Parts: sequence; C-alpha cells; structure tokens
Amino acid sequence: MKKIFIVLICFLPTLLVPAQIPAGYYDAAAGLTGLSLKTALYNIIKNHTPVSYNALYSYYTITDKIFDSIVWDMYSMKADCTANYYYVNTANSSDQCGSYSSEGDCYNREHTVPASWFNENLPMYTDLFNVYPTDGFVNNKRANFPYGKVGSASYTSSNGSKLGNCSEAGYSGKVFEPVNAYKGDLARTYFYMATRYENVVSGWPSNSSECAAVFNGDTELVFKPWFTNMLCFWCSVDPVSQKEIDRNNAVYSIQHNRNPYIDHPEWLSIWCPGVGMVKTDPTLAVSVFPNPVSEYLNIRSEDLKNNINRIDIYSFTSSLVQRIEQPSDDLTINVSDFPEGIYTIVIYGGEKVSRSKVIIIH
Repeated sequence: MKKIFIVLICFLPTLLVPAQIPAGYYDAAAGLTGLSLKTALYNIIKNHTPVSYNALYSYYTITDKIFDSIVWDMYSMKADCTANYYYVNTANSSDQCGSYSSEGDCYNREHTVPASWFNENLPMYTDLFNVYPTDGFVNNKRANFPYGKVGSASYTSSNGSKLGNCSEAGYSGKVFEPVNAYKGDLARTYFYMATRYENVVSGWPSNSSECAAVFNGDTELVFKPWFTNMLCFWCSVDPVSQKEIDRNNAVYSIQHNRNPYIDHPEWLSIWCPGVGMVKTDPTLAVSVFPNPVSEYLNIRSEDLKNNINRIDIYSFTSSLVQRIEQPSDDLTINVSDFPEGIYTIVIYGGEKVSRSKVIIIH
C-alpha cells in the first residue's frame, strides 16, 4: 500500500549479503591500466548468472529497499530520503505498474541504458546493475532519452529530476538529468555496462539515434567525448555511497558478478584521468582551494611571485581555458563563468611542474 509521508531519515538497509569483495575476485586485473584493465574486468564479470525479467520485482526487495519494504526510487526519492510518497516493495506489491496517469501512481523497471538501445537483447535486458525500480510516470517521461545536463526544463519530478534540452557542449538534444545525489550511481552504471558488454557494445548505436548520440560504436572508450566528460564529472561530484556498496553486494549475491567501479573507483582512470584529484607538488609550496569550487578558486604560495612562472588551466578535453603569466601573490580566479566539469591546474615553477585536478560545480 502506497502512503504519503513528510520526513523519513535515510537509514540504510542491513542486507544478508557478502560485506566485502570476495578474496581473489580481481586478481586477474592486478597491475593493469587503461584498455587492458577494462578487458581484464570484462573477463572477470562477463559470466554472470542471468535472471528473468519477471523476477526483478522480487529481487528489488533485496537490492533496492531503504528499510522494511520501501522502494529506493532515484527518480522520486531525495538525498535525505524525504519524498512526497513511497512505494511498498514486496514481491507482489500492488504498487507495481500497472497503469499510471501521474507521478506517485506506481513503480516499474527502468533500464538506465534504455532497452531499445541494445534491441532488448539478453542478458543486458535483465541485468540488475542496469535495471532499477523507479516511478512509472517519471520513467515514462525519461523514455529513451540520454542522461545529460538540462538547460531549460520542460518537466521536473518531485525530487528535482529534470527533462529538457541538453546544455552540455557536444549535444543539444533532449536529455534527462537526475538529481546530484544519484548522478554518480548512474554514471558508474554506464561504465559497468561499457565493460560488461565490451563484446557487443559496438553494435548498439545502430539501434537508436539517441544511443548514437552517446555511444561511439567502438569497443574501446565506448562513449562520445561529451558524454564521457559528463560521466566523469558526475562520478567526481557524487562519490561511491553506502547505498551503492550495499546494492553491489546484493546484486552479487543474486547474479554473481560485481560493478568494479564501485569496488575500485580508481579504475575509472580508464576514462577519467585524474578523477580522485592529484595534489600539487609540495616542493612548490602551492595550495589550490576550495575543491570543488563554484565561484572563486584560490592559488596560494608563500612566495607566488618569485617561485611560480606560469599557471595554465585546462578543460577536461585538454583545451587551454586560461593562462596566467608571472602571477602575483594571493591569486584568486573567478571561475563562475566556466562550464561545470573537471579542470587541470598546471603550475610551472622553474624546472618543476605540478598538476591539480579541480571540480567546478555551480
């Protein structure tokens, strides 16, 4: 039975599943980097135990509950687990869709990578890492549109998820933007899908124009640059949460594979060089703060004018955004007009060079 509530503190469920990565699970990936690492991870996770589509609702009682039998719906639930409604999450709940006419009517099964993009083929069609329980009405609004950053919203769900035209450089079509609290969850889902289905992902863009806007048609880096940039940014602003860790363990108990980018976020370096932040060279005695930053970025040194020759700021795509020659002491840079994303601050001091990763978020 669906109920209305005002405040719900976000308690995490206690699940009867493994509490850690099984010993030796990732041994075959040890010491590898880049595309070799991705292929090694593919070979580790590829032979999962498929489940049936009809069984997903039953599995959600293990993988996607907040406590007792409440559905964790990332399209309606806020970061603090407050919402305008919630759904009872039992194997045969009457809250399962069904028909719907508005948000809050029922929940169903959302393919994060839309099913039409891979022609509804198995096993990806029922892969629990890709299929989440979400409000049916909001799921329908999202339809088969890519994820992206919305400029002007044509629809906004009760938790702030939005539908509208993309404001990311590189794509201007319609996109769906989840709230910040779940952006990393969904980004790491895409990196999982790119890895788990390395053997077939190159054929997906031919199934859908929306897919072709996101996937580049190869088995290596898989995504278009604008989308990779955005996913890396989402992973940075929304690091792995306890919710993801618990869900990863729960899915492993069912289909016997894991999302490696939840277990080892540093492996996102396959796509996202420097995610996790590279600190400046301490011998230059320079500090860069705050990080993340929304308006003013400070670069401080005991003797910035004499020790530092030049500072360059590069975008995620390695484009030079700003160059500062012979900086003065106590440098403050206004980044409020910079697009959101991951930037590299390169600091030159004599023969020494240091780099810092900075996240700009508005």
